[in-house]
Amino acid sequence: MQRKIEVCLTPALLDLYAIEESIVVVIDILRATSSMVYGIDNGAEAIIPVAQVEDCLNFSGKGYLLAAERNGEVVEGYDFGNSPFSYTKEKVAGKTIVLTTTNGTKALHLARARASKVVIGSFLNLEVLCTWLKAQDKNVLLLCAGWKDQFNLEDTLFAGAVVHQLKANFDHFDDSSVAAEDLYILAKEDLRQYIAKSSHSHRLAALNIEEDVKFCLQLDLCKAIPVLEGERLVLLK
Repeated sequence: MQRKIEVCLTPALLDLYAIEESIVVVIDILRATSSMVYGIDNGAEAIIPVAQVEDCLNFSGKGYLLAAERNGEVVEGYDFGNSPFSYTKEKVAGKTIVLTTTNGTKALHLARARASKVVIGSFLNLEVLCTWLKAQDKNVLLLCAGWKDQFNLEDTLFAGAVVHQLKANFDHFDDSSVAAEDLYILAKEDLRQYIAKSSHSHRLAALNIEEDVKFCLQLDLCKAIPVLEGERLVLLK
């Protein structure tokens, strides 16, 4: 089979791609997919992504951890948001987390509707993710969550990092893959400095969570690949 790798720069463009036979990698570097990877790596039993803040309430009082973020901030009344520092072993091991975020969970729901398989990518699990994707006999679509349906830099950089590692194993890649890889090559010596140009970086700086940003740009801290099984993200075995 001739395999192709493609980059969808925003969920608003997802309808343009035939993903029924593809593995879709959902990417929301700052900070949803980084936290998902870290949480599953730290022994969370599952993460249930839901679309709306109100959907979290259906799970209250049932032993779940409830996490809700909008516009970079924890929604009042919830256990935590999408800071990776909330997803440590002490807090999440053995637990199931119900999570809603501004961009990442929306992208997940869109991918789930049509994709052959949905997995989660971040710089934290870049190496293990690429090794696994190489071994699958499937097309790959890298889905950037973006910011409220608009293009963003950090998710595109990560998509470029994946393309950079995988392109020798694929026969076809699209122009957005070429552009994403070019951006990554430009930025890879100092990801933090490059991402400082991004609009979301400025948004997060206003919330004083620079440590979160630095954390999310670490390479290969985790061995876990979260995979969507039904409505739950669990550890890919």
